Amino acid sequence: MTIRDFMQRHSRLAATIGAGSAILFGIAAAWLTQRHTAPKVANKAEIEMVVRDYILAHPEIIPQAIDRLRDRQSRDAYSQNKAALETPFASAWAGAEKGDVTLVMFTDYACGYCRTSLPDIERLIEGDPRLKVVWREIPILGPGSEIAAKASLAAAQQGAFRTFHERMFASGQPNGDKVSAVLRSMPLDLRRIQRDVDGPEVAAEIRRNMELAGRIDPALATPTFVVNGEMLKGAVGYDALKQAVADARARAKA
Repeated sequence: MTIRDFMQRHSRLAATIGAGSAILFGIAAAWLTQRHTAPKVANKAEIEMVVRDYILAHPEIIPQAIDRLRDRQSRDAYSQNKAALETPFASAWAGAEKGDVTLVMFTDYACGYCRTSLPDIERLIEGDPRLKVVWREIPILGPGSEIAAKASLAAAQQGAFRTFHERMFASGQPNGDKVSAVLRSMPLDLRRIQRDVDGPEVAAEIRRNMELAGRIDPALATPTFVVNGEMLKGAVGYDALKQAVADARARAKA
């Protein structure tokens, strides 16, 4: 992450806190206005003072409000971008082609937490015949990430995404030599790989993934999982992912 990224992220956080505070003031003001039905209605200054005192006495409600705001925004963004989010690029998916639940993983080959999450995803796929998993490459952790992401998508065009995905993570931190070694270990058309790595389709897919990530959450990092609209950040583990899948099915039946 660059200093610019750091500042942008914290600017977004400040804006979100401001939005959260504004929501709190709005709710409190509306509530107080309804409560003051007597002829003497509290003025704006009195309402703001009451809200200010309450927030100072209960500061824990601010992160709670922000979390709810983010959840709502993420669900709205999911609804608006569902088709683009859940439609895989070539073979960058696994599991049930028409699964009743789709788990989307935003991933980066330089991300250690993505690597540790790999067995959890494999276990989910093996144990749930109705689950579809879609991977979205967002190379945000340096040049090695970008090289590996392009190669993975080029491999995906030959139906070999999952094999590349597993071998690339097994090789450690990505760089040009490791990417080349993984590609040479696979039965691929390497001339086509060389053409596709820098081709328009791969470039468009990475750009599309970055845009999707920004719509879902401007501060999105890897790994991030989206399970039928529910977002989970970080290496949350098998149990949390399995529960998110179960929750998605329960919501669909409700």
